[in-house]
Amino acid sequence: MNLFAVFATGLFTGGLTCLAVQGGLLAATIAQRAEEKLKNDAEKSGHALPILSFLTTKLIAYTILGAFLGLLGSFFQLSITTQVILQIAVSIFMIGTALNILDVHPIFRYFIIQPPKFVRRMVRNQSKSGDLFAPAILGAFTIFIPCGTTQAMMALAIASGSPLLGAAIMFAFIVGTSPLFFILSYLAGKLSEVFQKTFMRFAAFAILLLAVFNINAALILSGSTMTLDRFVSKLSCSFIIICEGSKLYAAGNVKGSQTIPSAEHTIYISSSGYSPQSISVPTSSKVTLKLVNQGGAGCVQAFTIPKMNVQKIVREGRTELVQFQAPDNPQDIRFTCSMGMYSGIIHVI
Repeated sequence: MNLFAVFATGLFTGGLTCLAVQGGLLAATIAQRAEEKLKNDAEKSGHALPILSFLTTKLIAYTILGAFLGLLGSFFQLSITTQVILQIAVSIFMIGTALNILDVHPIFRYFIIQPPKFVRRMVRNQSKSGDLFAPAILGAFTIFIPCGTTQAMMALAIASGSPLLGAAIMFAFIVGTSPLFFILSYLAGKLSEVFQKTFMRFAAFAILLLAVFNINAALILSGSTMTLDRFVSKLSCSFIIICEGSKLYAAGNVKGSQTIPSAEHTIYISSSGYSPQSISVPTSSKVTLKLVNQGGAGCVQAFTIPKMNVQKIVREGRTELVQFQAPDNPQDIRFTCSMGMYSGIIHVI
């Protein structure tokens, strides 16, 4: 993702997931008194300084964390398997969080992250304070209770391999989450209990939907054929008789595809993904792919072929080569970005 996409993720989804995890945890466990005091102060004083101090220190803490994660990522690159495991783990955590909000079963309360004891002690002590330092402490310590979407951004910061970019990613994301977090925190004391419950149910279903798409992205990244697009494709083939794969092998001509078998192909990378999204290579050939980045930022730069255990980082304006040995048997091999958001197919024929 580029920084605008990171901001948009925070604005439209991060605010929900962060509120569901951090807001609920702060109110129910380590900072109930401070949370209530924060609301009361805002109502009595007529301004929102306590909430702003909470969000400001949260922004500073996550920006510093992003720089550290980017620095960490500069020393190593996560393997494809690690990336898949991380995305699935985040998805499972998101599902558990949503089911806890919906109160499906008591077991899902264990998906709420409990911060270290020293953090709880410090916050309890600060909750007795009458100044702005108490909510500020709460904001800084939310790095110990990241929501599912925040964890995905943290993984993106590591993948950036740059302290500056890692800090920028977390800064843009937290700025995006802040408007919704601020509005709902400020209005929390004025909203009816029925409205709050309705909103939290909406948030829970939104988190579930995000988790499903996140799992699908992880499956794409793993090279699995059991993905949503394949499922939709099979339904179309069964009920509407639209079978792109069959047309390719039968006629060797599909619109938007390089269908002539060749061991050398050029794939262009842009902000909208990869082009072409389908190429054909001969069996048992040594394949060379020329990757040309014409403005693709974020995860699309990490061109990945999961089945061949190949991953090449192609920065904007750069050209890189990828070589691998094609299998001896005809088959489809998926290529994708590092987050499973953009993908295409290599037809071995």
